[in-house]
Amino acid sequence: MLRLRIRLTALPRNALILTDTPRPDCRTCEGFGGIEHDYGDYETGEYAGTDIEFCHCWTPWAMTLLPLPRRPRWLRRHHGDGRDPWGPHGYSDEPPF
Repeated sequence: MLRLRIRLTALPRNALILTDTPRPDCRTCEGFGGIEHDYGDYETGEYAGTDIEFCHCWTPWAMTLLPLPRRPRWLRRHHGDGRDPWGPHGYSDEPPF
């Protein structure tokens, strides 16, 4: 049974997508949708990566519902020197007058 939800994605372009959600009460994957398996190099035994085995309670598919438009250039808040007028916290520290 599918548990559908709407998500926002940014790659390759901003869009709303419809995707499946893993069962939160699944005993196999504990609601994560998959089980990670670490593996190492055969000769040295060093860590080489991680494989993910998808659980039976989740299907990793997505369907694009609505591609979102990009912001026009005049709405972007970037100066030529790379500084942001709103600062790193999203507000301006300059006086209002």
